[in-house]
Amino acid sequence: MTIPRLPNKQFQFIILNTDLSKVHENDKDVHNMSLAKETYYTIEDIYNLPEGKRAELIDGQIYFMAPPTYRHQEIVFELSLTIGNYIKSKKGPCKVLPAPFAVFLTKNKKNYVEPDISVICDKSKLTEKGCNGSPDWIIEIVSPSSKNMDYHTKLFKYRNTGVREYWIVDPMKSRIMAHNFKSNTMEEYSFSDLIKVGIYEDLYINFAEISETLDI
Repeated sequence: MTIPRLPNKQFQFIILNTDLSKVHENDKDVHNMSLAKETYYTIEDIYNLPEGKRAELIDGQIYFMAPPTYRHQEIVFELSLTIGNYIKSKKGPCKVLPAPFAVFLTKNKKNYVEPDISVICDKSKLTEKGCNGSPDWIIEIVSPSSKNMDYHTKLFKYRNTGVREYWIVDPMKSRIMAHNFKSNTMEEYSFSDLIKVGIYEDLYINFAEISETLDI
């Protein structure tokens, strides 16, 4: 709020004729009003969304999701197939679960996400409702409407909730950013690179081969 400039005498008159205790009370009322405007949501609000509406919940804030594009879904399919085939060949315990699949990152009901691809190696986290706790590896495919979420909001949240590895696949820039939170490293790759997966000893994703199968 802008305070008008007044001559000194007029300013003194205002101060002397003001009940300062009421000023402080009014300040508290304004502060309480601003706090009252803060709205936090829970998983119940996600469940109560109209049919067909998808959203994620991070620290009590709702983020609505746009329908995925054809290119987005192609990449999700090819990556899920490659990872799934590797796990089957090794008879490994991990599960590859593409979206829509619920991940409850924390127990406080204020964090609910649907990663494009979740790789979960602890089967005790899995229920019919989704994954209780963080997946070992998450892949998000960037779209124009999800850039800020994928590059910033989710990066911070995944890092701080126990995700071991997080890939940001950006088809608009033909770029993959592979974050290994366990070793606190990040490597940047292109869609023509062979990329080693951090949570496995001998899994490499050949993006050149994947790119050849995409209609992009």
